[in-house]
Amino acid sequence: MNKEKEFLDFLLKRFKIEREKIYRSGVYAYTQRLLAYNSNKIEGSTLTEEQTASLFDNGTLPKSDDYYRAKDVEEMNGHFLMYNRMLDTLDEPLSQELIKQFHYELKSGVFEDRANGYAIGDYKQRPNMIGMYETIRPDNVTREMGLLMDWYNNQEVDISVLAEFHARYESIHPFQDGNGRTSRLILFRECLKNGIVPVVIEDANRNEYLDALKEYRKEKSLNKLVRLFEKEQQFYLEKCKYFM
Repeated sequence: MNKEKEFLDFLLKRFKIEREKIYRSGVYAYTQRLLAYNSNKIEGSTLTEEQTASLFDNGTLPKSDDYYRAKDVEEMNGHFLMYNRMLDTLDEPLSQELIKQFHYELKSGVFEDRANGYAIGDYKQRPNMIGMYETIRPDNVTREMGLLMDWYNNQEVDISVLAEFHARYESIHPFQDGNGRTSRLILFRECLKNGIVPVVIEDANRNEYLDALKEYRKEKSLNKLVRLFEKEQQFYLEKCKYFM
């Protein structure tokens, strides 16, 4: 058994056992907190790592003199639920319907999104942009996502294929909000499913990450994104060795 397969088998086994036992000191809880904190922080969350851990462990926030946004708490809790939904559906092939389910778990408890009339668990109804970059218009999202899924399902999945899927998904930007978080969860999931060391994008590397996505939009180059993914694989692997 090679080391990567041994590591992935360990993760899948421990995720299942520790989640069922509500164990908060193992690799399942660590990964929940790590992925939720970094993915939300990339999108501007004000919550700290300590607050993220407290929310996951016991549903409370530690005392603080700083204000925090209710939306950040709602989205952090939604991310925990989305991650669990991901684990529950690992045996299913990736599909548009499954991606919409992930989005629903992330966003269904977010008051601000509901008040703004955003589609929850469904594709966007209004155009949105990434900075000054125009994404796919709402009436073309289903078609573009269909083309992306058809392409992906005919690939021999490796880290380069995952990088291309990720970059194309981000360029489509299928949801009104929550695109980055759903795409990074899908990335983690598809690594698990395909025997690849998972990628967790750190907020510390946010600028490098955004620059890599920008390079793809402008030049269709995946070089920077693949290099970042490989670096983040090593980061996650090294962190998880503590639990093995």
